[in-house]
Amino acid sequence: MEDIPLRVSMEDRTFDHDESDYLLSASEEANVGFRRGRRRKSYFGMESFCNKLQRCCYRKKELNSRTVWIGSHSQQTKETMEYYPSNGIRNQKYNFFTFLPMVLFQQFKFFLNLYFLIMAISQFIPEIRIGYLYTYWGPLCFVLFVTTVREAIDDFRRAQRDKEINCRLYKKLVPSGFELIPSSKIKVGDLIFVDKDERVPADMVLIRTTEKSGSCFIRTDQLDGETDWKLRLAVTDTQKLTFDTDLFQLNASVFAEKPQRDIHTFIGTFKRNDDPPIEDSLNIENTLWANTVVASGTALGLVVYTGKETRSSMNNSQPRSKVGLLDLEVNQLTKILFLAVVGLALLMMCLKGFQGPWYRYLFRFVLLFSYIIPISLRVNLDMGKAFYSWSIMKDKEIPGTVVRSTTIPEELGRISYLLSDKTGTLTENEMVFRKLHLGTAAYGTETFDEIRTLLGQAFSSYSSATPGQPSSGKMRRTVVTRIVEAAKAIGLCHNVTPIVDTNQFLQVDSKINYQASSPDEIALVSWTESVGLTLMERNTTSMTLRSPHNALMRFTVLQIFPFTSETKRMGIIVRDDQSGEIVFYMKGADTVMNRIVLYNDWLEEECGNMAREGLRTLVVAKRPLTDEQYSEFDTRYQAAKMALTDRAARVAAVVESLERDMELLAVTGVEDRLQENVKPSLELLRNAGIRIWMLTGDKLETAICIAQSSRLVPRSQSIHVFGNVTSRTDTHQELNAFRRKTDSALIIRGESLELCLKFYEHEFMELACAAPAVVCCRCTPTQKASVVRLIQEHTGKRAAAIGDGGNDVSMIQAADTGIGIVGKEGKQASLAADFSIPQFSHIVRLLLVHGRRSYKRSAALAQFVIHRGLIISTMQAVFSSVFYFASVSLYQGFLMVGYATVYTMLPVFSLVLDKDVSSKIAMTYPELYKELAKGRSLTYKTFFLWVLISIYQGGVIMYGALLLFDDEFIHIVAISFSALILTELLMVTLTARKWHVIMILGELVSLGLYVASLALFHEFFDSQFIRTADFVWKVCVITVISCLPLYILKCLHKKFSPPSYSKLT
Repeated sequence: MEDIPLRVSMEDRTFDHDESDYLLSASEEANVGFRRGRRRKSYFGMESFCNKLQRCCYRKKELNSRTVWIGSHSQQTKETMEYYPSNGIRNQKYNFFTFLPMVLFQQFKFFLNLYFLIMAISQFIPEIRIGYLYTYWGPLCFVLFVTTVREAIDDFRRAQRDKEINCRLYKKLVPSGFELIPSSKIKVGDLIFVDKDERVPADMVLIRTTEKSGSCFIRTDQLDGETDWKLRLAVTDTQKLTFDTDLFQLNASVFAEKPQRDIHTFIGTFKRNDDPPIEDSLNIENTLWANTVVASGTALGLVVYTGKETRSSMNNSQPRSKVGLLDLEVNQLTKILFLAVVGLALLMMCLKGFQGPWYRYLFRFVLLFSYIIPISLRVNLDMGKAFYSWSIMKDKEIPGTVVRSTTIPEELGRISYLLSDKTGTLTENEMVFRKLHLGTAAYGTETFDEIRTLLGQAFSSYSSATPGQPSSGKMRRTVVTRIVEAAKAIGLCHNVTPIVDTNQFLQVDSKINYQASSPDEIALVSWTESVGLTLMERNTTSMTLRSPHNALMRFTVLQIFPFTSETKRMGIIVRDDQSGEIVFYMKGADTVMNRIVLYNDWLEEECGNMAREGLRTLVVAKRPLTDEQYSEFDTRYQAAKMALTDRAARVAAVVESLERDMELLAVTGVEDRLQENVKPSLELLRNAGIRIWMLTGDKLETAICIAQSSRLVPRSQSIHVFGNVTSRTDTHQELNAFRRKTDSALIIRGESLELCLKFYEHEFMELACAAPAVVCCRCTPTQKASVVRLIQEHTGKRAAAIGDGGNDVSMIQAADTGIGIVGKEGKQASLAADFSIPQFSHIVRLLLVHGRRSYKRSAALAQFVIHRGLIISTMQAVFSSVFYFASVSLYQGFLMVGYATVYTMLPVFSLVLDKDVSSKIAMTYPELYKELAKGRSLTYKTFFLWVLISIYQGGVIMYGALLLFDDEFIHIVAISFSALILTELLMVTLTARKWHVIMILGELVSLGLYVASLALFHEFFDSQFIRTADFVWKVCVITVISCLPLYILKCLHKKFSPPSYSKLT
């Protein structure tokens, strides 16, 4: 155990610690202290009036439970209505008065923009003015104008969407009928009609529905990301009323718990104050949350929460603002450039001497050298990002890809870790029933026809008795009896609702569509249909099955216990209408059902075998109940459902009392097939140097099987399964055991992961990050996000996360690059991600091709724009030093503005079209991607290399112009500026690795514009001099001297130290 020293965190200085030490978090202790302090201050009367006023104005509103009244004795007063928030939606960030101040504030928070603002304002001071105002104000105003217009358009669109939603009309029930009111005017206590395919405007309790069964379906994909329809039930007492307006004759109320974020639970009570009073418990099945959509019938709901108190609004957390690593690196370089500006200005002042108004001269030098920090850098990079995003969405090789965040496309080229979900991401999330095991016999896809035949024989042999019903005497059960009981249990124990045309109800070949909250459920019911036992009808109180011989079997649904992630099982109690027998059916995960069913010797072994085949297993069991047993249970169950405190725990305790000594019927195996091209995709990513982790909520055996079948873990790779740990000592021992396993893939459960992170976070992450592959099973969404953040913190490398369900959103938002798949579980992950793709295999091209190009192009573009500012600042420094350190601008007016825009913008920006290797080579040789993670395209080394190039070229151009000019200063301007423009155009050709037709056009257009300006701008150029041969040869000589050595060095470097991809092109 003591083989290795494991560090102990500051919080755990002793090996054994009392858990009571952690009952209060740091924030809670602070709150306790604050409350104690506040009581002391209040007691002594020492609080000032300002403190009291501030607390009254800014304290957070307390959320409370509420009682909402219905009918003639309504006690909803006007004051009570105003207490609850407005139902209006406001996503708009600004209004007419705050728009400009807030936009400007957001822009000038950035150092560069504030720096240029100060430089521009200084030009209003005559003593330090250099040139014309538009020289500084022009570029700054252009950047601010583009940003302001973009913000205005985005906010206008938000306002239009808000207005559209807030002005949408709904029917409000009133005693005289109904009236139309906009969504923003809806208040707590209103009775609102919601028609089919209409959005629910507020959180409501379902009071009535036009469906005779008293139920309706809703779509929740915009709330939880799940595409399957959910069944909702109306309050039984109000559904029985003849007319909607009869509600106003009631004296009733609905109690609703205080607003919560949890969209899967609700505690409420409906109470009718008659004699005797009637009470009925309300739960999640009686609710219609805001932003869900009614999918069937028309619903009438009682509004209980509005506006910011709705479940939808309370779950709208703003994701963190992601900043790319390249942006952070560029930001560091701009700080160096700022120091260079100040340092160069101080150097000039030292050489000039601190005499006279030296501070004025110092500031003028800072202004002259301010072009070292190019204001166009941010604009060029943002425009480049927009182009990369457009290129990704237009790529025909990955159709359906959507870029939702245009700020981080370069991150795709720096990924070192990829964390992936399993179901729906690596697999298709299309469940297919593959295996049925009865203990004494097992059936697969090849032998399901035998089950169909046996079921047909069994049902034909029963004329008066219900098939599958056990006889009163003790009889050894045959295989046929077991098949019948298992098929009937699978056909009854579910939450599936069939949708079938009424006219085709009794037809054998009628097409039936199933709706359920899980694809597993649909797979099971579809299988029973394929073997002859078809679900024909389902409502809140009954269920109808059709036998292989078209006989209808009707069952009364007495109770349903839905599946939850905590219980990992679901149950149903039904009464056979023909025999009167009451049976409690249950199905669930083997880990839970193993302790519920009667002792057997095959369950654990067969579940393990199925899991190793990659199948998702469910254990099916039953328990017959007598009328007395059910009556006694129902009494206790209804009492627990009416409890206002600890309702969930009391209900669970009552249900658990029924889950004893259940008879094991069968184990089902459902396959979730791998997506297309998953195996080669994972192989390419692994060869690209990306470490892949699979984070899943599935069981251990299934996770291992999928990891191996997908080649995430090669068959030849050794695997280390991290044991179940319950204490710090166990964790220590398992970590030591894993450390001895070199080059082994790690498989760990969520519970063990929690303890590792609690006691030995650093040591565990060090070992896990060195493993070739990691699989975390039984992971919660919170744990997935925690793993992402820990990888980022402990490795300092970029991590991407990919998933398809609502449970992957936290992981996707925590990652440096979030990738969502539009899958069967809905669009929530896709909408929350930075990039959305239709299938997993598209991620390979997204990273290896587009990630490479985006990073390489942005790095080259950033350094070239910096070079463009450095070279002209070098020329300014040489000019000032030669002319007695005069703080006078070398180029005036339009020349300074045109240099960074008209004359060089097109060629420089055309670098976003450059590419070092073709997409085919990038996909064929994924090893090329490994170099990108090292970030060698933009480093301090490459930066200072460009600085040296800029100093050399700036010095050559300026000294060359000074040596070759004859007598007039304007000739210096013409020669040096012309050589500068030509040098920049030639440097683009030197930097580009593969020419594009737009690059050539950009060069020619820019050169043509400059030649035209030579003839037009007589105030800057001597028109007679530029027509002479002297001008031409002097410019050509200076340009050749500034560029030719660099071309020679490039050729030598390419020959003696070629890049890794040069042999492939």
